[in-house]
Amino acid sequence: QVQLAESGGGYVQPGGSLRLSCVAPGNIFGTMGWYRQAPGKQRELVATITDSGITHYDYFVKGRFTISRDNAKNTVYLQMNSLKPEDTAVYYCNVNVVNRKGWEVYAKDYWGEGTLVTVSS
Repeated sequence: QVQLAESGGGYVQPGGSLRLSCVAPGNIFGTMGWYRQAPGKQRELVATITDSGITHYDYFVKGRFTISRDNAKNTVYLQMNSLKPEDTAVYYCNVNVVNRKGWEVYAKDYWGEGTLVTVSS
């Protein structure tokens, strides 16, 4: 079920830049992140950021990509620089929410519909 509104994908030349945005509803709040899935590969983590600003990057994008968030807008961004053809994939926004019901604690993932990033000459 699509819960998040993401945008920013498109076509870019190698070495170019794109900025992805994802807006979550106010009641969906938690660690936010970006995942991607390329043809023939499993969905993989790109970057995550907690509500306090702690970030984690995949080894192969660190130094080129920057994840950030605006808690007031419940929005997460992914600035992608120095893009390579191997970055081509469908990028998915994610919010991991930890909820409680009575004594139970559980986590739930919310996903965007995916936005296609194509890096090609």
